[in-house]
Amino acid sequence: METLIPTINRLQEVFLTVGAEVIQLPQIVVVGSQSSGKSSVLESLVGRDFLPRGSGIVTRRPLVLQLVNVAPLEERLKTENGHGVKQNTQNSYPGVKAEEWGTFLHCKNQIFSDFQEIRREIEAETHRGSGDNKGISPEPIYVKIFSPKVLNLTLVDLPGITKVPVGDQPEDIENQVQEMILSFISNPNSLILAVSPANSDLATSDALKLAREVDPDGRRTLLVVSKLDLMDAGTDALEVLLGRVIPVRLGIIGVVNRSQHDINTQKSLSDSLKDEQVFLQRHYPSLVSRAGSRYLAKTLSRLLMHHIRDCLPDLKTRVTVLTAQFQARLKSYGQPVEDHSATLLQIVTKFASDYCHTIEGTARYIQTTELCGGARMCYIFHETFGRTLQSIDPLGGLTELDILTAIRNATGPRPALFVPEISFELLVKRQIKRLEEPSLRCVELVHEELQRIIQHCSSFSTQELLRFPKLHDSIVEVVTGLLRKRLPITNEMVHNLVAIELAYINTKHPDFTDAAQVSASVNSQQAEALDGGKRWKNEKVADEKAPPAGFGSPSRSQAINLLDTAVPVSRKLSVREQRDCEVIQRLIKCYFLIVRKSIQDSVPKTVMHFLVNYVKEHLQSELVGQLYKQTLLQDLLIESQDTAQQRTEVAQMLEALKKASNIISEIRETHLW
Repeated sequence: METLIPTINRLQEVFLTVGAEVIQLPQIVVVGSQSSGKSSVLESLVGRDFLPRGSGIVTRRPLVLQLVNVAPLEERLKTENGHGVKQNTQNSYPGVKAEEWGTFLHCKNQIFSDFQEIRREIEAETHRGSGDNKGISPEPIYVKIFSPKVLNLTLVDLPGITKVPVGDQPEDIENQVQEMILSFISNPNSLILAVSPANSDLATSDALKLAREVDPDGRRTLLVVSKLDLMDAGTDALEVLLGRVIPVRLGIIGVVNRSQHDINTQKSLSDSLKDEQVFLQRHYPSLVSRAGSRYLAKTLSRLLMHHIRDCLPDLKTRVTVLTAQFQARLKSYGQPVEDHSATLLQIVTKFASDYCHTIEGTARYIQTTELCGGARMCYIFHETFGRTLQSIDPLGGLTELDILTAIRNATGPRPALFVPEISFELLVKRQIKRLEEPSLRCVELVHEELQRIIQHCSSFSTQELLRFPKLHDSIVEVVTGLLRKRLPITNEMVHNLVAIELAYINTKHPDFTDAAQVSASVNSQQAEALDGGKRWKNEKVADEKAPPAGFGSPSRSQAINLLDTAVPVSRKLSVREQRDCEVIQRLIKCYFLIVRKSIQDSVPKTVMHFLVNYVKEHLQSELVGQLYKQTLLQDLLIESQDTAQQRTEVAQMLEALKKASNIISEIRETHLW
């Protein structure tokens, strides 16, 4: 049990060297308002004057105080000379010729045997971190006191709670101090030593108020009632010390501080402790065995040891978990580059492999939130592009007037006896042209997805790229350039697919079944024209009785009328006109569906061949050809400053965690009970 506090002190020193607080170590945090007697309580625990004193806020930085019990100087000298019983080397401290001394973390290997020098060094370090005025700083000062008169303890003295700013202190000094105190006492592994003077109402104690915020059950709080000798005549703190006013789980201990007169006359702490016992014996005889500075020191040491014992299993687990986490982080940063050529080839090859695997759907890191890579391309081909083509109406944008106008324009000055084939070709080409825009949009969507894969591979698949920003940017530039170079070629091929369909209207296509039916219908019409002249004559007479209608250019809104009379743009079609329109519409719809089916099948194949597969096949060779040059190797493989710094910090933290694990493993479970 006695080794627990020194063990925590060693752990604290280990983690302080890396400047991180990833481990919340057990410690005692001293909290109190200004002039509550915190400094006098701490000095009584040490038995020496060593803390700065003065008016206003004196403690302006957290002071982490480690008390280490050592053997008396005489015993240590005997051990060094080989006499007497051999002691633990950790308790012998060879080379130190002082009975009591102190050290600072910021003054390595420097020993302060004069406690007045310790006080001056605390003041000087406070000024260095907080300025010469009354400003505060959250940066702790670490001091270790070695003495045969102290018990093993670790305490943190915090700035006193203040209300009114003085000097150059900011207006929110009260909030700053409270936030600093809360940051320490919020640690669930810390014990709270709340100091409150006896000559003030305990119900208004700022220290207890802050302690209650983070420890409402009082399981971690110990109350010290200071300045028992300064209470008004005829009053005492017996009810408070017995816990009848405000109960505190860990107990309430009363102490008598040195007065300002005692400090001015340099009254020794040993004499003050004797006077304290006399005062307690006279005024609180029933509590004399449970009050005073000596009892406080023993209680704090006992509480801290038991608290450390309770926290140690979780602490060990925490160190083990963090060790595994930091090992993984260090591995992700990689090792410093030695062979630049091999490193570059390795990164380029891995990037190209990950890029291709993402397209093929065999990547190691698979997205679960959205489609990416080859899966997204499949969605573009069969859902986006396919549905867009299916939504195109074969006769969209064509009116019956447009069809009749095309028929008449195709016959020239002669009236048409039959539907001219040229009108069908003109109109169906117009409809086929509408397939080009969605086809080119399909190419654009696939190109965008190939660009997105670059970032996907950079962020998830190839962690090495994060180490080398220039190499990352160069790879992105090369791949983007390759895609940019292939895009117009693919667009041209897709454009040619539509142009091929427009170049020759194959009315003998095996799927163009409506053509045969229309041909039979036309032959029937020819027979009727030869044998039924009377019927045709009647229709002609009926047409002549109908009001004249003009069919101008489709781009004009009104027909040309030489008689300057209004002619309607639309009219009721004759039976023959209706039949001609239906014939053309059937032919256009049938042939358009044939071409749409062909385009829907050939565009994805074209995109895959000229863009996707080409990039997959030529990506690695393109990267190697552009980047694997001796003049570029050194420049491309310069690590980012953040990566190098983070690797160093993680390595230091990992080393600290390994040391901490070794220190904790030295404690056997049998020593805890």
